[in-house]
Amino acid sequence: MARSQKKGPFVDEKLFEKVMRAKGVGSTVPIRTWARRCTIVPEFVGQKFDVHNGKAFTPVYVTEDMVGHKLGEFSLTRIFRGHAGSKK
Repeated sequence: MARSQKKGPFVDEKLFEKVMRAKGVGSTVPIRTWARRCTIVPEFVGQKFDVHNGKAFTPVYVTEDMVGHKLGEFSLTRIFRGHAGSKK
Protein backbone atom coordinates (compact mmCIF):
# COMPACT_ATOMS: atom_id res chain seq x y z
CA MET A 1 0.00 0.00 0.00
CA ALA A 2 1.33 3.43 -0.91
CA ARG A 3 1.88 6.27 1.53
CA SER A 4 -0.63 9.13 1.30
CA GLN A 5 0.31 12.22 -0.70
CA LYS A 6 -0.60 14.42 2.26
CA LYS A 7 2.13 12.88 4.47
CA GLY A 8 4.86 13.01 1.83
CA PRO A 9 7.78 10.57 1.47
CA PHE A 10 9.28 8.92 4.55
CA VAL A 11 12.89 9.92 5.10
CA ASP A 12 14.75 8.78 8.20
CA GLU A 13 15.88 11.95 10.00
CA LYS A 14 19.13 10.50 11.36
CA LEU A 15 20.10 9.16 7.96
CA PHE A 16 19.29 12.50 6.29
CA GLU A 17 21.49 14.32 8.82
CA LYS A 18 24.35 11.88 8.18
CA VAL A 19 24.09 12.47 4.42
CA MET A 20 24.08 16.26 4.82
CA ARG A 21 27.12 16.06 7.15
CA ALA A 22 28.97 13.80 4.67
CA LYS A 23 28.17 16.13 1.76
CA GLY A 24 29.37 19.16 3.72
CA VAL A 25 32.71 17.51 4.49
CA GLY A 26 32.98 15.86 1.06
CA SER A 27 33.34 12.37 2.50
CA THR A 28 33.18 9.37 0.15
CA VAL A 29 32.93 6.76 2.92
CA PRO A 30 29.74 4.65 2.56
CA ILE A 31 27.05 5.27 5.18
CA ARG A 32 25.89 2.08 6.94
CA THR A 33 22.14 1.91 7.41
CA TRP A 34 19.38 -0.45 8.43
CA ALA A 35 16.69 2.02 7.20
CA ARG A 36 15.46 0.02 4.20
CA ARG A 37 12.08 1.81 4.24
CA CYS A 38 13.69 5.24 3.75
CA THR A 39 12.71 6.96 0.49
CA ILE A 40 15.59 8.20 -1.67
CA VAL A 41 15.45 12.00 -2.02
CA PRO A 42 17.50 14.18 -4.44
CA GLU A 43 19.98 15.05 -1.65
CA PHE A 44 21.08 11.36 -1.61
CA VAL A 45 22.24 11.40 -5.27
CA GLY A 46 25.95 10.61 -5.57
CA GLN A 47 26.15 9.12 -2.07
CA LYS A 48 27.24 5.57 -1.23
CA PHE A 49 25.24 3.47 1.26
CA ASP A 50 25.73 0.07 2.85
CA VAL A 51 22.15 -1.20 3.20
CA HIS A 52 21.52 -4.16 5.50
CA ASN A 53 19.60 -7.04 3.90
CA GLY A 54 19.08 -9.06 7.09
CA LYS A 55 22.39 -10.89 6.86
CA ALA A 56 25.03 -8.59 5.41
CA PHE A 57 25.47 -5.06 4.11
CA THR A 58 25.00 -4.52 0.37
CA PRO A 59 26.77 -1.56 -1.26
CA VAL A 60 24.38 0.83 -3.04
CA TYR A 61 25.45 3.88 -5.07
CA VAL A 62 22.53 6.30 -5.50
CA THR A 63 21.90 7.77 -8.98
CA GLU A 64 19.22 10.16 -10.28
CA ASP A 65 17.06 7.29 -11.55
CA MET A 66 16.65 5.96 -7.98
CA VAL A 67 14.95 9.10 -6.58
CA GLY A 68 11.50 8.23 -5.24
CA HIS A 69 12.32 4.57 -4.64
CA LYS A 70 13.19 2.94 -1.30
CA LEU A 71 16.72 1.98 -0.23
CA GLY A 72 15.58 -1.60 0.41
CA GLU A 73 14.67 -2.10 -3.25
CA PHE A 74 18.37 -2.14 -4.15
CA SER A 75 19.50 -4.53 -1.40
CA LEU A 76 17.97 -7.91 -2.20
CA THR A 77 17.06 -10.18 0.72
CA ARG A 78 16.49 -13.44 -1.13
CA ILE A 79 18.77 -15.41 -3.41
CA PHE A 80 17.24 -17.47 -6.23
CA ARG A 81 19.23 -20.68 -6.60
CA GLY A 82 17.15 -22.18 -9.42
CA HIS A 83 14.27 -24.61 -9.61
CA ALA A 84 14.63 -28.22 -8.59
CA GLY A 85 16.22 -30.26 -11.33
CA SER A 86 16.98 -33.88 -11.97
CA LYS A 87 19.62 -35.42 -9.73
CA LYS A 88 21.92 -37.25 -12.16
